[in-house]
Amino acid sequence: MKFTYLPLIAAILSTTLIPVHSMADAKKGKRIYKKRMYKKCGFSGVKFARHHTQAEWETLYEKRKFQAEALKICPKIDTAKIKPKNWNDLYDFSVKYAKDGVAPNGCND
Repeated sequence: MKFTYLPLIAAILSTTLIPVHSMADAKKGKRIYKKRMYKKCGFSGVKFARHHTQAEWETLYEKRKFQAEALKICPKIDTAKIKPKNWNDLYDFSVKYAKDGVAPNGCND
């Protein structure tokens, strides 16, 4: 009996080719902002996110300038204390609450 590995290979390739930012989480980004950036920035995460529209955040992320823009908006943050994988969550949070994004539903957002 001949066993083909094609379905297995296709499944592995499809999961490895999914963009990393699609696995990110806006809620986790919110927690990271509160823990790592809020005190240094001196303003809420929503105020941070509302510096740009969703399209502007996407452009910055695609050009790999998201981290530099975060530092520009909040120069006192220590980017070394934010893990590389957490920048994807911060990006999702920023896109969700951008100028043209979701309106915050409470004072703590």
